[in-house]
Amino acid sequence: MSVAHAPLILTLALDPAAQRFFEELRQQYFPPPRNLLAAHLTLFHHLPGAEYAAITDYLAQLTAAQAPLRLAVTGLRFLGRGVAYALDCPRLQTLHRRLQTAWQPHLTPQDQQKLTPHVTIQNKADPAAARALHEQLAADFQPFEATGTGLTLWAYRGGPWELLQAFGFEAE
Repeated sequence: MSVAHAPLILTLALDPAAQRFFEELRQQYFPPPRNLLAAHLTLFHHLPGAEYAAITDYLAQLTAAQAPLRLAVTGLRFLGRGVAYALDCPRLQTLHRRLQTAWQPHLTPQDQQKLTPHVTIQNKADPAAARALHEQLAADFQPFEATGTGLTLWAYRGGPWELLQAFGFEAE
């Protein structure tokens, strides 16, 4: 399947320490048969592959003028069948709205929603196990900071995502 026919996914790249933290938890708690991806913070779930060239051109321009983003990891979210870490960053919300405006004609209803930044470390688990994990992690949770270092574009072809291009935030 060519990129033109594959849905594109856009994620926020995290600093190595934060990525390692979330990835270790995901490896520990995500049901192994369903854990096909590294830990990630999704910004857009389904951009049109047919717009790949325009999307990558826009992302290259945008990230060249974007400084890294300070993210506050503020708590845990119970997802019913999983657990995620909630993140907060007003500048990320502004960036997301800017991308939504640029890509409005191509957005699915899901991608038109307000961003609720999170990194899922467990999903598709037994609800009781998810509730227990949420309570366990929430009991010891201390807020911390992470850094958004860029944007990553992926193609979805029915299984693990295919990395297409990474765009680092280049401004000071």
